[in-house]
Order: sequence, then C-alpha cells, then structure tokens
Amino acid sequence: MIATIGFFDGVHIGHCHLINMLKKVARERGVEACVITFDRHPRQVVQPEWCPEMLTTLEEKTQLLEATGIDRCEVLHFDREMANQSAHDFMLHTLKEKLGVSILVTGYDNRFGHNRSEGFEDYVRYGKEIGIEVIKGEELTDGSNNVSSSSIRRMLKEGRIEDATRCLGREYQLTGTVVGGEHIGRTIGFPTANIRPDDSSKLIPANGVYAVDVWSQAGDINRERAMLNIGTRPTFNGTATTIEVHIPHFAGNLYGSTLSIAFLRKIREERKFDSPEALVEQLNKDLNNIEQ
Repeated sequence: MIATIGFFDGVHIGHCHLINMLKKVARERGVEACVITFDRHPRQVVQPEWCPEMLTTLEEKTQLLEATGIDRCEVLHFDREMANQSAHDFMLHTLKEKLGVSILVTGYDNRFGHNRSEGFEDYVRYGKEIGIEVIKGEELTDGSNNVSSSSIRRMLKEGRIEDATRCLGREYQLTGTVVGGEHIGRTIGFPTANIRPDDSSKLIPANGVYAVDVWSQAGDINRERAMLNIGTRPTFNGTATTIEVHIPHFAGNLYGSTLSIAFLRKIREERKFDSPEALVEQLNKDLNNIEQ
C-alpha cells in the first residue's frame, strides 16, 4: 500500500496535487492508494488551550478526501501517546506494522513525529531500515504564495473570499442551525435567519456583507442566492457578533433548520449608518449586487 499522511485541513488544491501524485504512483506500482489523517489537530493535544479555526470539520474532511478517488482513508486518533512518538517509531509501529504501508509520499514541507524535529532525509533513512520507500511530493504554488491551510485561513479572515475559493478549489462553507434572534431585520423589511455554527472550531470569515448561496439539509430550500452579514449590527448598537442570512425569495419558518452556506464574494465592510432608513437604502443596493 502507498500512503500519504497529514492533517489535510480544507483538502485544498495543494493537498489534491499531492493526492494525485499518490494515485499516479499507486497505478504504476499496482498498489492501493491510502490517505492517512487525524481526528483532531495535533496542536489541540499538545496545546489544549489553543482555539482552533478549522477550514473543515472531520466529517467534511473525510468526505472530501474520499471524493478524490483514493482507495482508502484512515483516520487515526491523535492523543498524547501519539504526540510523544518519534518519527521512526510512528513509521515502524503505525505505518508499517499496523497499516501495512510500503511506500510513503510526503508533502514537500510535511513533518511528523515528536516535536516535528526530523525531516525528509531522516524519513528516507528510517524507511530504508524499516522497509518503507519514501518519496517527496512536489510543491504547488499559487503565484508567489504557497498554497496552504494557514494561507487560506488568512485569506478568509481578511475577507478575500475569491482568493480562498481559488486555493480551496471550491467555495468555503459553513453549516449551522437557525436560532432565535432580535427580529431587527424583519422590522426593516429584511428578515434574516440567525445561524449558530454546528462546529465551534470552524473558522468564521471576516466581518462584512457577503454574497452567498444557501440551502437547507431538509431540502425545503434548494441552493438559493442570499445576502449574509457577519458582525455586531452597529447601526442598532449591537455588541455580540452574529451570522445572519437574508434569503430574498423565501418566506417560510426556518427555526431549528440546518442551513449550509457557501461564500461567493465579499460585498462590503460592515459599518454604522446614521439611521435605519439609510441602512435599508444600502441593503437594497447590496441585494442588487448579490443577484448580479
């Protein structure tokens, strides 16, 4: 079996580039292609106080990995014992003995093992001793920037949705439950569904107004263009950050529903207006903008 290993948050185009290489070598050697990942970010175990901002939940990640056409996806439970394991012992006991890996494809900058202190040349040396051939994956770049999960997180936190979409190879998505709100949008003619993300570790993009597509898990809303605001509603002196979506052509009750949101582009920054009427005037302009 040939395998590659990593956390693969986002399963972005750099990951897919590596996986395509994995599948190519698997076909040439006539062996099974496997992606090995973890059920949590290693940093969550090493630094329990760290608050993750993930591009994908575990379920989303495994679905995306399986959709790449690999033969097998292995999800390992990452705990303190695994964190303390050396790269040599991980390769021997987990990759070779437990999973039967005979060929390992590593990302161009991928490191594993305790303290991530060893690198590709060490893995090659250990592999020769253990009986695992180690191959280095090629770097994929996006212009002058390396495509990485951390760079995509930065793009989303800066509101650079289209850049993130290009690097992910698809739109960034959030899934959440519709919860009760203050009904301010309804009073000004723009009713909104307040979204509570189902996974608190999922990254929330920068505050602002976005063009999005939205659909319900129950199927009562097919993919519809909508307008989403992330922010504190400064015109009404709000303080808590909320995620609110206005679906122009829907008038039903969504409380308790699970909605999925795909971010298309950022329309503008959130700002405080002099009056509700001025806000409504701007919202009408935003509505025309998202439907273009």
